[in-house]
Amino acid sequence: MNKSLWLLTLLVLSLSCARPEREEVDFEAWGEYWFQGKAEINSYDLTQYRYGEPREGEAVLIFVTEDFSRKKQVKLDDPDGAGRDKISVIKMNQTRDFLTGIYPYHMMLSAFTPTKEASQGLKFTASSQEWCGQSFTQVNLNSGEDYSGQLYSYFEEEGDKSFSVSGLAEDDLWNLIRINPNQIPTGSVQMWPSLIYQRFTHQDFESEEAFIRLTDSSNNRRQLEVTYSSGKRELKIDFEKAFPYTILAWEETHTLENGEKEITKATRKGMKVVDYWTRNALEDEFLRDELNLNP
Repeated sequence: MNKSLWLLTLLVLSLSCARPEREEVDFEAWGEYWFQGKAEINSYDLTQYRYGEPREGEAVLIFVTEDFSRKKQVKLDDPDGAGRDKISVIKMNQTRDFLTGIYPYHMMLSAFTPTKEASQGLKFTASSQEWCGQSFTQVNLNSGEDYSGQLYSYFEEEGDKSFSVSGLAEDDLWNLIRINPNQIPTGSVQMWPSLIYQRFTHQDFESEEAFIRLTDSSNNRRQLEVTYSSGKRELKIDFEKAFPYTILAWEETHTLENGEKEITKATRKGMKVVDYWTRNALEDEFLRDELNLNP
């Protein structure tokens, strides 16, 4: 093979392997905020409906960028040596803590979404711990819009099982807001509900038609609204209109068979950008006070 043909072959191969990037995102400004080696922590007053009653509690949203493995879909230990296996993602960790009578609930959700590449979320996990037992769910993107998942639960009917689901993940929306709200498809979409919602309702993992719209709430505030065609679930997320589109509040409405509505609400009470993983000494506990977090 002569040199010209060899170079042409390399060019064709590189183009065939290229992955489309997100459009209409100013990644230079985006990177100045998100690639500074810190995380954004937001704390919220939470009113969580459970067992037919509103429970006062606390929620936290943590957003941070990471180098992720395409193949294993885990955080890379050696990003510099990963080559094409490396992909940049924005990760959301969401926690919810509240009491149900004598015993506490602790829930955590994680969502991993590519930052620059135009792809759906790669991985979603959720765990729930309370005095009755615990459960864990993990969903991984296979290709296109197809996901495979595993559920490990202490409930006999659920047991340990595998499942598949397709469509847009509701839990992906939080990260898409943070990348740029213009990355969110509006109108009618096929979507599967949040993993936390699935834990509360114990419904099967199925996608359904949902309607998404973005509206301006005020001069500096926007709202994302998701309404499912079943009429059982509605989600509203309020965020700042300007970059970096921080999450200000959210509201979830679950409509029961009798028409009654259970409304869960969260309102931000603190926010800080910090490398929290290095702040693990006793002397760093003052940072919790700055975030208005409960002891």
